[in-house]
Amino acid sequence: MINYPFLEKHATIGVTAPSSGVEPELHDMFKLSCQRMKAKGFQVVCGETVWTQKKAKSAPAQVRAAEFNEMMRDDAIHLIIPPWGGELLIETLEYIDFKHIKNKWILGYSDTSALLLAITLKTGTATAHGTNLVDLRGEYSDDTTAMWQRVLSTKTGEAVLQHSSANYQKEWDHQNPSPCVFHLTEQTYWKAVSNEKVMIQGRLLGGCIDIIRHLIGTPFGDVKKFRNEYINEEPIVWFFENCDLSTTDLRRSLVQMKLAGWFEQCTGIMFGRSSANPSVNDYTTQDVYHELSAELNIPIVYDIDCGHVPPQMTFINGAYAEIEVEEGKGSVLQCFK
Repeated sequence: MINYPFLEKHATIGVTAPSSGVEPELHDMFKLSCQRMKAKGFQVVCGETVWTQKKAKSAPAQVRAAEFNEMMRDDAIHLIIPPWGGELLIETLEYIDFKHIKNKWILGYSDTSALLLAITLKTGTATAHGTNLVDLRGEYSDDTTAMWQRVLSTKTGEAVLQHSSANYQKEWDHQNPSPCVFHLTEQTYWKAVSNEKVMIQGRLLGGCIDIIRHLIGTPFGDVKKFRNEYINEEPIVWFFENCDLSTTDLRRSLVQMKLAGWFEQCTGIMFGRSSANPSVNDYTTQDVYHELSAELNIPIVYDIDCGHVPPQMTFINGAYAEIEVEEGKGSVLQCFK
């Protein structure tokens, strides 16, 4: 059985950096995010790791893990959001106190997805793959990003519906900041390998494939045990997004997942938009999607609102989802059961 946290009004957000912290020249930008959260009625408590960054990490692994563990134990903190992702969160996993994970939300993506997936797999506690804190610094949030608060305020036994975005951001333009942070200029169009209407149901699991693939074969990536202990062997729907992988590296990672049993009892896979996905010798990501769909005999949809090409939906690891994709539009109904 999955444990679902619940986001109360006027909750206190704990901000810690289990991966990358914020460099001094970006402190003002980060402080603006904290101010926006306070204006929404939240309290914000920042850990020391937030303000430091050296050699690709905010602090040594044990320091990062200790601060996270402390915030997890602190009953005065109701929600944990890292400032953003990074590169080396995986170093902290052996020091995370998984035996004392409390029923509070953790929200983030990118490198944070290793922590999110590990917690859900090991403890059965739902985690939230969605916006990071820095991207909430705008005067307002676009409709897709803004759903994070509603999704996290869904009660156990209830459901929450999200729709695909109208537009997405093709590239960053930091010289011309937008009131909602993102520059949403391109029309969103969810695609399916079959080019037909797709309907998928199952328990959601996923994250940044660059990162979570490294959990395979470790105590933090035991999907089979999770299926047996927490979801009574219900089917799984995977969601992935590719930050930096070439097409062949993406393919290798997916084959490794298949060989490791991650796709057993899988009813479908969703892939987020990516600014990576470079082809290799005319071998494209669309080729990868078609091959995987044929091998697993499941539907695959792609270019969904997930990952490093914003905006993105808030996907709950562990939630039961009903997904529909037709004529470029998609909907995701997440049931907290």
